[in-house]
Amino acid sequence: MRVFVWHWGRYGAGPRFAADLAAGLGRLPGIETVLSLSAQAELLRGPAPPDCALPFPTYDSLVGLLGRLTTAPWLIDGLARRIGTLDPAAAVCAMPAPLDLLMAHVLQRLRVPFAVVIHDAETHPGDGLPLQMHMQRRLARRAAVLVALSPHVAARLRAQCLGPGQKLLLASHPPFDFGTVPPRRAHDGPLHLLFFGRLLHYKGLDLLAAALKRLPSGLFTVRVVGRGPASPTLETLAALDFVTVENRWVPEEEIAALLGWADAIVLPYREASQSGVAAGALAAGRWVVATRVGGLETQLEAESLACLAEPDPVSLADCLVRLASEPIPPPRLASSPKAAWSAFGERLLAELVPGRAPSLASADPARHDEVSPV
Repeated sequence: MRVFVWHWGRYGAGPRFAADLAAGLGRLPGIETVLSLSAQAELLRGPAPPDCALPFPTYDSLVGLLGRLTTAPWLIDGLARRIGTLDPAAAVCAMPAPLDLLMAHVLQRLRVPFAVVIHDAETHPGDGLPLQMHMQRRLARRAAVLVALSPHVAARLRAQCLGPGQKLLLASHPPFDFGTVPPRRAHDGPLHLLFFGRLLHYKGLDLLAAALKRLPSGLFTVRVVGRGPASPTLETLAALDFVTVENRWVPEEEIAALLGWADAIVLPYREASQSGVAAGALAAGRWVVATRVGGLETQLEAESLACLAEPDPVSLADCLVRLASEPIPPPRLASSPKAAWSAFGERLLAELVPGRAPSLASADPARHDEVSPV
């Protein structure tokens, strides 16, 4: 059986999510996958690009996006011919992007059922594109199965009533595998604490700055790495003598080195759906300090390497002090990242393709998946 997996965003976690999902599905017995990424995807320009059978030219700017939309009828006909030749039994949108309604139209014309993995049910403040959620909801209404990566997102999808009779699969974010990293504390001196991601207000960088000011000296060396607008909060962080702020885009090939440098990842968010950074950090054996907001609590509450704090500086500082002063038990034994992606794909196909049941070998007892109608 052939499964088509696509994501047409250029940067961020979407292309990696699609590539890892396609690889996980391809390891299942009797499954062949076809991956489609934006031809401009950063991942395809890296040192180890995934096997992308259908690179699709998307856009390089908002003007380019509008240009692609004006040629939609011709794009749909060409895509229908190419996808029809591939003859997939099912398809998966790994993360919504602006041009996905074109693919949805093609798949419906070809009578190919598809699923959409919904990472965020609403845009975060300062993030996203105009009309992004409107287009995502139109896409979701056409899907046979919606996948939410946290109960927080699943609850929002149920409240939005996205399509009567649709299936909603609640799953866990499989861990990105960024390769072999050194063990924690493979260095002398203070613990290495890393914040990695978009430098936006909802990420709680002001909470982090206030918490770090409360810490005794010498506990941590801190790196804040990611891209965002200049702000007084970033200036406050950079003024601390044990903090380095690196306001820049981080290429895919640098992420393993960042995780390798860190002993712990801090997620001081004010709101969150779930966190791919947390999933990757746990897979790399890193401690995770996070706030109890959105989907983070349910994602991390059972993890022995995680310390959850309230979204305030005092609670966050207390969590960091405990991390530095108390031994933390080893993590629970979990499936490998590759096995987790295959298990994720197996559960998805069981809902998307009638008559296909998940194999017991792919089940992960640590996961809390469920299926319900929206």
